[in-house]
Amino acid sequence: MENLIPKFKKLRGFIFDIDGVMTNGQVLVNEEGHMLRSVNIKDGFAVQHAVKLGYTVAIVSGGTSLGMEKRFQGLGVKQIYMGQMHKVDAVSEIIENSGFDASDFLYMGDDMPDIPVLKMVGIAACPKDAAVDVLDICHYISPISGGDGCVRDVIERTLKIQQTWNSESIHHW
Repeated sequence: MENLIPKFKKLRGFIFDIDGVMTNGQVLVNEEGHMLRSVNIKDGFAVQHAVKLGYTVAIVSGGTSLGMEKRFQGLGVKQIYMGQMHKVDAVSEIIENSGFDASDFLYMGDDMPDIPVLKMVGIAACPKDAAVDVLDICHYISPISGGDGCVRDVIERTLKIQQTWNSESIHHW
């Protein structure tokens, strides 16, 4: 972790997958065929806090879900890319639009479609229960599983290293 501190200090943006990162990867399917997911409220707080502090926060998911899209819009996330089978294009667009370099971003994913993107960014991160091939290439493996607060972990860790976590804005909600 010590050798990652300079990379965490440099971060200006976070990009997250949904299934297996923001959720535990399980999907409840109802009789109408609607897929329901559960998200962690602490992850949501951290995402909203990072957005309010001016960090670029984006979602890139292979799945599609109007409910998930509304959730992230409600947290202030402006860049939400759903149904992305090839995530590199979406992530390249996010980075280009940000005005920052790829090395200024952390991407957190958990499975094979995330590998090309994980290789593009400054910090490749994953939850502790990610696929083995993802675990093998990540710079940072959260000690927390997907859907249980791993997103909060990387955002809080970054903001604490950058000394912005305890910002006054946190107390004025």
